[in-house]
Amino acid sequence: MLVITGATGRLGSRIVKQVLARVPADTVAVSVRDPAAAAHLAERGVRVRAGDFTDPASLRSAFEGASRVLVVSAAIRGDAAVAANLAAIDAARECGAERVLYTSHQASSPTSQFLPQHTHAATEEHLASAGLPFTALRNGFYVSTLEHYLGAAVETGRLELPEDGPFSWTHHDDLAEAAALALVGPEQATGLDGITPPLTAPEVLDLAGVADVVGEVLGRAVTRVVVTDDVWRAAAVERGMPPFAADFTLGMFRAARAGEFAVTDPALETLLGRSATSARSAIAEMFSGQGESGAR
Repeated sequence: MLVITGATGRLGSRIVKQVLARVPADTVAVSVRDPAAAAHLAERGVRVRAGDFTDPASLRSAFEGASRVLVVSAAIRGDAAVAANLAAIDAARECGAERVLYTSHQASSPTSQFLPQHTHAATEEHLASAGLPFTALRNGFYVSTLEHYLGAAVETGRLELPEDGPFSWTHHDDLAEAAALALVGPEQATGLDGITPPLTAPEVLDLAGVADVVGEVLGRAVTRVVVTDDVWRAAAVERGMPPFAADFTLGMFRAARAGEFAVTDPALETLLGRSATSARSAIAEMFSGQGESGAR
C-alpha cells in the first residue's frame, strides 16, 4: 500500500493524480485531516484515511498496512513543523513501512537564512537516523510563490520588493511527477535513494528577470524596483501583514541574496525523461490572457 499525506493540497493532490496514472487505485491510500475533502478520491477506489500530523495516534491508523509513505512537509512553521514531520516519519516506521519519502527543498540547511530550510534539514537528519530506507526529495523553489508578489506588479507596472538573487523556480506539476516516480519506484530505476540532487528547472531567474518576462507577456513594461528590507517590511505591515510574517518573508530575500536558491541540476529532467517547465513558461502561464489586448 502506498500512502500519501497532504493529498488535498497543492502539491499532494498533483502527486496523487500522477500516482493513480501508474498504479491501481486500490493500492493507494491518502492521509488527510478532512476525509470529506478527499471524497472524490474515495469514489475512485482510493482508501481515504483521517490523519493529523499533530495527532500521532491518527497517523498510526492512517498508515496501517503501508509499504511506502510519502510525507508532504507540514504546512506550518518553526518547531511545530519539525515535530509534525518527525511524528509522521515515526508513525510510518512503527507501521512497518519499507521506505519513507519526504518533500524537502534544494536549499535545505540548518544555517539557511530562510527558516523553512531549518525544518527540512532537521527532518532529513531524522530520516537518515530512522533506520529504514528513505528518499528526501530536494525540490526546487516553487514558481507558484510568485503569485503572492506579481498581482500588484500587473496593476502598477512595478515589482517593488527587497533585493533578491536567482531562484530555482520549478513547477509543481514537474515535482509532483517526480515524487510519483520516486514513490512507485524502484530506486534502481529512479536513482532516488537518500537525499536527492536538487530537483530543479533548468534555469534560475532573479526578480529583474521575472519582471522582464511578465512585461513580455503583458505587452507593457514591468519595472523591477529594489527597496530596502526596512522599507518593504514597514509597507507590508501597514498593508496588514503580521510582523512575524513580514520577518519570515524577508528571510527568503536574504537567502536569495546569499545565493541559496541559485541552483540548477539535470536530475529532474533526467528523471522525467523530458524537459522540465522553464521559469519563463510557468510565469507566462500565470499571466497569459492579461496583456493589453486581453486585460481583465
